Formats: sequence, C-alpha cells, structure tokens
Amino acid sequence: MLLELKNICFERENRKILDNINLNLEIGKFIAITGPNGSGKSTLVKIIMGIEKPDSGKVILDGKDITNLSIDERANLGISFAFQQPVKFKGITVYDLLKIAGRKEKMTKIEACEVLSKVGLCAKEYVDREVNGSLSGGELKRIEIATVALRGAKLTIFDEPEAGIDLWSFSNLIDVFEKMGELIKGTTLIISHQERILNIADEVILMKAGKIEEIGKSEEVLNKTFAITECYKMRKEG
Repeated sequence: MLLELKNICFERENRKILDNINLNLEIGKFIAITGPNGSGKSTLVKIIMGIEKPDSGKVILDGKDITNLSIDERANLGISFAFQQPVKFKGITVYDLLKIAGRKEKMTKIEACEVLSKVGLCAKEYVDREVNGSLSGGELKRIEIATVALRGAKLTIFDEPEAGIDLWSFSNLIDVFEKMGELIKGTTLIISHQERILNIADEVILMKAGKIEEIGKSEEVLNKTFAITECYKMRKEG
C-alpha cells in the first residue's frame, strides 16, 4: 500500500468539510476523484500534500506517518502536486525548467525534446521558449506533466487539470493522460468532473458532503451518480 488516510476530519467555520475519511491508494494506479462542488475533493488532496493539516486523523506514506511533515518534506519523500493553473516562470525557458525538475544540470536538449514529445509537444518549437503568458493553458499543462514525469514521484496529484483550457487542448490532454502509465511510473491521483478522464482511470472515488460515497470502476460509479441525480430530480418534481 502506497498511501493510507486514517479517520481524516477537517472542519472550518463549524462546517465539516471532511468527515472521517478512510482511504487506501495502491502503487502504480491511475485514480480519479469526482463529486459535486463542495464535496471536499480539493481539501482532501491538499491534506495529502501538506497544504492543509487535518483536525484529526493520520496520513501514512509507505508505512510512515507524515501527518505533521511540511510540503517540502513530503515532496522529498515523493509526493508531487500540480495546481489547476500551472505556474508561469518569466525568464526561464522550458529547457531550464525541465533540467530543474529532473535535477539534471547536464541534461541535453535532445533528452529534453524526448520528454516534450511524450506529452505531445513539437519539441523544437518549445524547448527554448519562456514559460510565460505566451503559452496557452493546454501547453502549460503539458509542460507541467513533463516536469512531473522527470521528478519520478511516487504519488502525483492533479487538481482539475482540464480547468481553463479549450476543447482542442483538452482533447490533447486526454491523449497524454491515456499514456500516463508510461510517463509516470508511480501512482496518479486526479480530481476531475470529466467523463473522458474518469473512463481511463483504474479506480474512481466518488465524494459527497465530505464523505466517500463510492469507490469502484468508472462505469459503476458513474451509473450510481446518474441514479442519485435522477432520484433527486424526481423528488424535486414530485
């Protein structure tokens, strides 16, 4: 077992955002978390990364209690986090960023181009460009995935990677995620509302009102979600 969450509770302004969460993440899996807005998805992954601290409960990585470790300490243990909006770096080229991510000062441009090609970017057009506002949201997301692949993290977390990108970029992003097992050897945990992402996941976690409602294959979880939605509509109409 790679990661265990034990009895995680988190409350703010007298509202339970996470209510006694227990969850196990296995090694080498592509896992998606979905659910309505306000169900606690983003808070859950922030607690895993150490951005937020639980009011009670434990976070266990490889059998070690990391609940009180900092973000940097968790990163050094192999947890990587990709925000909804990738960070821009004025004055830093894509090549520079890949060298930093891979901790390889002597990385050649040929090596950098190979990584960029794996995330669907025409390497020669991007390797010397600055990581700034001239790049689209989809381009920045794919460059971020390339840096994540070079880090070799045990657990990589993506918070709604489809946010803020156009349909064409999203389609290209799906192609990258379908090959995620080849790019990232560890476990991938992704928050998403997109059915195309949920369908390629090994496991889908459905959250509702701060609790885990269901864990299973995408078809099982999506069917249950549809049934719940239809029942709710019928109650409102009745």
